[in-house]
Amino acid sequence: MFNDLKDKRVLITGSTQGIGLATARTFARYGAKVGITSHVVTEGIEQSLEELRQLGGEGAFFQGNLCDSKACEQLIEQFVAKFGGIDVVINNVGGLVGRKPISEIDDDFFDQVFDLNARSAHMVTKYAMPHLKAAAQASGKTSSVVLVGSFASYMGGGPGASLYAAAKAWIHTIQKNWVTSYTKDGVRFNVVAPGTVDTAFHADKNDAVRAQINATIPMGRFATAEEVAPSFLFLASHACSGYITGQIINVNGGQYMP
Repeated sequence: MFNDLKDKRVLITGSTQGIGLATARTFARYGAKVGITSHVVTEGIEQSLEELRQLGGEGAFFQGNLCDSKACEQLIEQFVAKFGGIDVVINNVGGLVGRKPISEIDDDFFDQVFDLNARSAHMVTKYAMPHLKAAAQASGKTSSVVLVGSFASYMGGGPGASLYAAAKAWIHTIQKNWVTSYTKDGVRFNVVAPGTVDTAFHADKNDAVRAQINATIPMGRFATAEEVAPSFLFLASHACSGYITGQIINVNGGQYMP
């Protein structure tokens, strides 16, 4: 199904674990050239890169704190120097940062949440755009930007997660402008909005809390990262989704149905 992804140059931010790493592995199975990123070098990165190679792809690691605009620019420069261009960008970097009620949210916390979830996606996309346009022109096929939204953007987030939910709602909205502005350049923009996924994001939840959440999900359980990953491949593949742009794919087991 995804055979046109062979040798495609795919950048996945925030991808040394969880959904990002599961997605990198899935792209590698189809022969893609995958860049994974993290703001720190952690144990296991070399093992992950070797796994990508064994799966049939090519992998490279890029370090950078993508809350910083300059680091986003440098990431794109380093990726292009390694792979010669960019065909697909997956803006996966994001996180809760912390849970705070409105009375405890100060400027520093506000900036941390929006820098991590919104600024990173905006700046990575900004610096990638010339390369995405060039790839589309050279191939005659569309390039693809996939942003990671969230079920929280519809519901406002759990206790203390108002800014996280708002930042993800920004993700859901900003692509609409990009679609109207840059479709003519051969670049498609879409969002994958996961529901409750069994990753480190939810590692703090005990069995009782997990059971309460499961009761709100028609499928009765958390998703796995591997179940979310194919959505990114679908949106990256011109053969599968060449006429799909400006859409949100909700991968939430029926937890929310817009």
